[in-house]
Amino acid sequence: MGASVMSDDVVIGESPGPLIRARRDPDGSARMELRGPWDIRSIRTRAGVLREQLGASSGHAARWDLTGIADLDAAGAALLWQVWQRRRPAVLALKPEHEWMFDALAALPAGELLRPARDMALPLLRIGGAVLALADHAVAMVTLLGAVVLDALRLLRTPQALPWREISANIYRTGTQAMPITALVGLLIGIVLSYLSGEQLHNFGADSYIVNIMGIGILRELGPLLAAILNAGRSGSSMTAQIGVMRVTQELDAMTVMGLPHTVWLVLPKMIGQFVALPLIVVWTDIMALIGGMLGAYWQLGLGYDQFLQRLPQVVPLANLWLGVGKGAVFGALIALVACHFGLRIQPDTESLRRGTTQAVVTAITVVLLADAGFAVLFSDVGM
Repeated sequence: MGASVMSDDVVIGESPGPLIRARRDPDGSARMELRGPWDIRSIRTRAGVLREQLGASSGHAARWDLTGIADLDAAGAALLWQVWQRRRPAVLALKPEHEWMFDALAALPAGELLRPARDMALPLLRIGGAVLALADHAVAMVTLLGAVVLDALRLLRTPQALPWREISANIYRTGTQAMPITALVGLLIGIVLSYLSGEQLHNFGADSYIVNIMGIGILRELGPLLAAILNAGRSGSSMTAQIGVMRVTQELDAMTVMGLPHTVWLVLPKMIGQFVALPLIVVWTDIMALIGGMLGAYWQLGLGYDQFLQRLPQVVPLANLWLGVGKGAVFGALIALVACHFGLRIQPDTESLRRGTTQAVVTAITVVLLADAGFAVLFSDVGM
């Protein structure tokens, strides 16, 4: 930036950019005259320099003349408001069309008015808001579940009215298409668990107990949990996104106009599909995890495949398998319920779709873990 001195005047800046003219009136008071454009395009690369020059050139009681400004927008007005320390100068001349910007800035609350007490209460307010939001979601989910149950009881009298094609499609998407990823994860988890457990058991000379650990751990806990968590991340997010896109494209509104209930055509098929498919995926995951455990036991401890398979039904009661399968059915219905709940609450915008899908996955996994803890307490004496 260049500066040229003209008698008692100092002009800072270069045309066609923003210009600052600092001069002295006959009575000795400072006068600041601004000219040229003072909009975002003109000041965005020089905002800091202009702020320093205005602050250095003007005194506390300077007179300001903004009538020479060609273009002034909110960015330029905010810059001047900062130089004035958020107070309007005593003497200010400006164009009538620029008056409203400084009136709006003067009406903004000052940051110094915030009290520390409000900051101390902010965590409590956030906790209260989170509790209220949790209660709202819980009530909405129970309401949705009640509507689905009532629709299912009504449709039992007319089974031909059930959306069988939608149910079949959901079983295929959540069951058959999920087999490769669940098989891979189950196999790897079985190998890892067998290796880690086998090393510790070998130190105590209890190699044969690897079958007990693998059998009960996989059939009772790991198999259902792995299948449910993978299902929540894969199928649950897909369900929420599908219903959310239907909200964005106004397909849900069209269904309402046509008299097609959302619970019958969207929620019920997904819950039935999950209720049927996830127990089968649990059995599939159990098989692959046990194969991985058998491989790990052979590589780590030298335990033969035939020994592993012969000992497994002897030391692991069949009730553990049925408990795991039952868990899978409940987990599947819960995941579908949570996914549909968040899908139906999505607003017709992409940000709400992103947020709703994320919340659905996190909530579904949390609900699965809570339900698993409940199963562990209620059926602690079963299969042991």
